[in-house]
Amino acid sequence: MGSLPLFFRLVGASIGGQARYPASALMLTVGQFLGSGIEVVAVWALFHRFGDVQGWRIGEVALFYGLVNCMFALADALGRGFDVLGTEFLRTGAFDRLLLRPRSLALQLMGNDFRISRAGRLLQGLAVIVFATHQAAIAWTPATVAIALFAVAGGVALFLGILVLQGTLSFWTVESLEIANVLTYGGVQAAQYPLALYAQWFRRVLTFIVPLACVAYYPVLAILGKADPLGSPGWVGMVSPLAGFVFLAAAFGAWRFGLRHYASTGS
Repeated sequence: MGSLPLFFRLVGASIGGQARYPASALMLTVGQFLGSGIEVVAVWALFHRFGDVQGWRIGEVALFYGLVNCMFALADALGRGFDVLGTEFLRTGAFDRLLLRPRSLALQLMGNDFRISRAGRLLQGLAVIVFATHQAAIAWTPATVAIALFAVAGGVALFLGILVLQGTLSFWTVESLEIANVLTYGGVQAAQYPLALYAQWFRRVLTFIVPLACVAYYPVLAILGKADPLGSPGWVGMVSPLAGFVFLAAAFGAWRFGLRHYASTGS
């Protein structure tokens, strides 16, 4: 069996297991929708109080919010295995069992626990994009739709790369979750607002170290047809999501390094 069919079979088995408890799956999904909805209220309250922030209106910022949350929801669903690698696999010795299987470890981890509940955040992100379309009068053309889809793909790759790095850290310490949360949930919060609002040093971090600006800020500028206050050319948003795939490739390079240094539990 090829890798892709096997991945879908693993995902199907994971979803099937969750579907055996439909009430629980539904409540978790609704919880994700409502829990992340508090962030929407916070953004609305900010703009309701001040009207705009340095020339950015609520409809424009809502597009940042919606796209970033769609990216993270998909990456979180795919990367759950890396997220719990330290606690559910390494501590228990179950990771050794995965090593014995003649299939990619990354594929096994991504298909291990594909969470239905992440659909709650995804649906909320899509709802906010609809709101942004109305508020900012966004004209969705084939070009802007292509930019948005490319940005989401790059963002999924970027957030998945962060989760892969979290899993890699687990080879040396299983207490790495809070470190990674700075980049995952903290990254979601940072990317929900325009890059131009931040200090210069932070803009550089979000562009060249963890390239969240490349998958959110520049593509959104291209979709809105808005000139960059920082002076970047308009074509940047059409190619910048590639940085997410570069980050993911680098994360898997670190993963392979960590895997070579993995020492079995011996149990």
